[in-house]
Amino acid sequence: MSADPTHRTAGALAALTLAAIGVVYGDIGTSPLYALKEVFAHGRVPLTPENILGILSLVFWTITVIVTLKYVTLILRADNNGEGGLIAMLALASQAVKHRPRLRSALLLLGIFGTAIFFGDGVITPAVSVLGAVEGLEVAAPGLHRFVVPISLLVLTLLFVAQRHGTAVVGRMFGPVTLTWFAVLAALGVVHIVENPHVLVALSPHHALGFLLLHPGIAFVALGSVVLCVTGAEALYADLGHFGKRPIRLAWFGVVMPALLLNYFGQGAMLLEHPENARNPFYEMAPQWALYPLIALATLAAVIASQALITAAFSVSKQAVQLGYLPRLRLLHTSVRDTGQIYIPFINWSLYVCVVFAVVMFGSSSALASAYGIAVTIDMTITTVMTFFVIRWAWRLPLAVCVAATGFFFVVDIVFFAANAVKVLEGGWFPLVIGGAMFTLMVTWKQGRALMSERLREEAIGLDDFLQSVFVSPPLRVPGTAVFLGLEKGATPFALLHNLKHNKVLHEQNVFVNVQHHEVPWIGFDRRCDVEALGRDCWQVTLHFGFKNDPDVPEALKLLAGRGVLLDPMETSYFLSRDTVIPTLRGGMALWREKLFANMHRNASGAADYLHLPTNRIVELGTKLEI
Repeated sequence: MSADPTHRTAGALAALTLAAIGVVYGDIGTSPLYALKEVFAHGRVPLTPENILGILSLVFWTITVIVTLKYVTLILRADNNGEGGLIAMLALASQAVKHRPRLRSALLLLGIFGTAIFFGDGVITPAVSVLGAVEGLEVAAPGLHRFVVPISLLVLTLLFVAQRHGTAVVGRMFGPVTLTWFAVLAALGVVHIVENPHVLVALSPHHALGFLLLHPGIAFVALGSVVLCVTGAEALYADLGHFGKRPIRLAWFGVVMPALLLNYFGQGAMLLEHPENARNPFYEMAPQWALYPLIALATLAAVIASQALITAAFSVSKQAVQLGYLPRLRLLHTSVRDTGQIYIPFINWSLYVCVVFAVVMFGSSSALASAYGIAVTIDMTITTVMTFFVIRWAWRLPLAVCVAATGFFFVVDIVFFAANAVKVLEGGWFPLVIGGAMFTLMVTWKQGRALMSERLREEAIGLDDFLQSVFVSPPLRVPGTAVFLGLEKGATPFALLHNLKHNKVLHEQNVFVNVQHHEVPWIGFDRRCDVEALGRDCWQVTLHFGFKNDPDVPEALKLLAGRGVLLDPMETSYFLSRDTVIPTLRGGMALWREKLFANMHRNASGAADYLHLPTNRIVELGTKLEI
């Protein structure tokens, strides 16, 4: 008996919603471990009933304004062909203002800086989440304090080692484990709210406003920690392409938001009765018998939150490579069915080294919280700015509507950023250093590639003119097909020049391929390939890929069969030019940046692997290029 289509649709929606609970909300789901603890840490906020209610009210309205209104209601609408995330937003915004070159350049730099800061977030999230979970041991038995850092390092090491085997196994646990986690969050909160229902008066905004107006200095400091309750909000947008808007919204309103608010208000209700528990209010909520199971569950939830960030770092790195902001990186597919499941060894172990450094250097979730807030608020502010340009120039909404839609969120973001900026010396410098280093690498690579292209154009020989001159006195034609990969369309590839110079032969068929990556997530097979006949069995082919497409050149060239170009895989050779970059004082970039670019270029993964070329059909010919 066939299943009812309605039930199939409902079942698919339920499955996607469950998966979204695990992947999208893993990070924000671990915020109760440390958010309120940081607000009251070190006596920053006096533990009076009025202050507790004021902080709870701030937490409620921060979650409502930033997550519910900004991300769930507005940002999820700004999809780039169904895809989300800062790079998708960057591509959308830059395309929207392409008629304004200066503005486009400024937006590209801003978006790339936000992407660079994301890598800082990718370091801090695993460190602070796992530390926050394992610190429950201090509540269960204070003598176990010395084991918190070693156990956290062991958990993180196992997590990063497991990346090589793919996320499928861990991924199957994401939804059920995180759903259990949210159920426990809600249950812990309800118990204490029932004991002290007066805490629910904090739902009224006047408690937040009163706290801000009566204690502006204390409130400003507190905002730097309150923002921790929305860490991971960017994941709603970043994972849009994987799940779609409806499952993400259903998961938020149906499970995540209620569980988070119940837990925060439960912590507040407990603190009203027992302010001495402020040292770790989350774990103090639990009865003694439940502490160790709760620590185990919290650690699993922290691992899931960390896994989601690590996976996102792989995805963002791949997109940055294809947009030309990072050199080619060795990329392994960990699933034969899902091309989105990838593993990038260099990114994995770079993150691991930085995470270990963060855990050892900071030593606690409290010390790391200062670093966390500034990374989160920078990305939130950049997303708001990008959204303005998307809805103004891509959607063509009236200026007043655009200002009203994003201006309020921009003010909120700036206030939270300012509250965290004062913590730069306390740890906020850490993600800024990581972000600054990544930003330098990304803009150096982009500018270096532009200088290479300019240099190649200066030295290039037009392909049409060159072929005409060659066929005046044609060389020996040998059987088979030669595919020449070139950076510039219409320019004679150096590999062809060297092949003619040294081998003095030309293949029966010659295909000159130029690969172009575009600022859209996906380009379908119907728009993958442009071909132009050059005569004498020579063709100019341009292959188009989006920044989420897998650049598989042999697969794309199969499309030529319908256009009269037959390629026998066993008779086809791929010719590439391996350029050696020579830094000079020509004035392109500062010499240290040219040397940095030359090193990045030398250590980049080979084009053959990146383009999925068959290893036994490749011929590489070297050239030197001064920039």
